[in-house]
Amino acid sequence: MEMEKENISSLQLFYLFIGFEFGTTIILGVGEGARQDEWLVLLISTLCGLILMGIYILLAALYPNQTFVQMLQVSLGKFLGYPIIVIYIIYFIYIAGRVCRDFGELMVTTILVETPIVVIIGSFMVLMIYCLRGGIETFGRMGEAVFPLFMFSLGIIWILLLTVKSFNISNLTPILGNGLKPVLTEVFPSVTMFPFGETVTIMMFFPFLNKKKNAGKAGFAVILIGGILLTINSVLILSVLGPEIIQEAQFPLLSATRLVSIADFLERFDAIIILMMVAGVFFKVGIYTYSAALGLSQLIKVNTMKSILLGLGTIITPLSLLIGNNLVSFLEFGLGFFNNKVQPIMQLLIPLLLLCIGFIRKKFLTSKNN
Repeated sequence: MEMEKENISSLQLFYLFIGFEFGTTIILGVGEGARQDEWLVLLISTLCGLILMGIYILLAALYPNQTFVQMLQVSLGKFLGYPIIVIYIIYFIYIAGRVCRDFGELMVTTILVETPIVVIIGSFMVLMIYCLRGGIETFGRMGEAVFPLFMFSLGIIWILLLTVKSFNISNLTPILGNGLKPVLTEVFPSVTMFPFGETVTIMMFFPFLNKKKNAGKAGFAVILIGGILLTINSVLILSVLGPEIIQEAQFPLLSATRLVSIADFLERFDAIIILMMVAGVFFKVGIYTYSAALGLSQLIKVNTMKSILLGLGTIITPLSLLIGNNLVSFLEFGLGFFNNKVQPIMQLLIPLLLLCIGFIRKKFLTSKNN
C-alpha cells in the first residue's frame, strides 16, 4: 500500500473529524461541573479549539506534505524527535483503547447485558482493522457513508427530546449564577482538551488531502460546526434533565432519551443512541488507530501498514480492558489526571514548540538565502 498515492477530499476529512469530535463526547457529556452553564463552557471551548486548530494549520503550512510524526523528525532531530514520536504513538494507541472501553461499557450496560465486554470490543476491532487495511481512501469513503446516518440519528433524537414533558428551557438559568470561575475551570484544560484538542491527529491526515489549500477551511469547519452542534446538544439535554441530574448521569444523552414517550406507545429509543455511539466510535478509534499505524510505519520506514494495523488491533482490545478495574476508576483517571495533565502537553505545548522552531528555521533559512 503506497501511502503517497492515496488521497482524500477535504469534505471526507471534514466528515471523519466531525464524527471524531463527537465520538464519545456526545454520549458521555462534558462540562457538567459548570451546572446550568455547561452550554457556555462548550461555546468558549469552541473558541479555544479554533486557536488550537490555528496552530495545527500553521504547522501544516510550515511543513507541507509532512505528517506530524515527520514534522517531529525534521524539527527535533533523531535523538530528541524519536522518543517523542514513540510517546505520541503510545498516546494514540492508549486513547483508542479508552474509546473502545467507553463503547464496551455502554453496550454491556444497555442492550448486550449478558455479552462479555471482551467479545464486544474484540468484534468491533476486527471490523475496524478490516476497514483500515483498505487504506485512507477506503476510510474516507466509509466516513462519507456513515456520517449522514450519524447526523440523521442525532436529528431524530433532538426532535424527540423536544417532546419530553419535563422539557424546560429555564433549566439553563440563571446564566453565570455561580459566577465565571466554574465555567473557566471547565473550559481549560478539561473541555478544550476533550474533545477539541484531540483534533491534533488531523496533522496526520493533512498530507493526504487532494487539495492542500483547503486544509484550513476543513480544519476550522470541524471545530466550529462540531462546537455548535455539541452546544445545541447540551442545551437540549439540560432542558430535559436539569443540571442536578446531568451531574449524576453516567450517559446523559441516553438518560434524556429514555424519558421520551410519545402517546405512551413509542418509547425506549436506546437503539438510536447505540447506533450513534457505534458511528462515533468508528470515527474516533479509526483515526487514532490509523494515526498510530502511520506514525509507526514512518518511524521504522516501511511502505505498508497492513501488518502494523493487524498488530495494533491485537494490542488495543486487551489494553482497553486493562486500563481501569471498573468504570468509575476508568472515568476518573481519564477525565481527571490524563485529560488535565497529559493532554495539554500533547495537544498544545509540543505543537506550539514545533511552531516556534518552524518559524525560527524559516527565518534563518530566508536570511541565509538573502
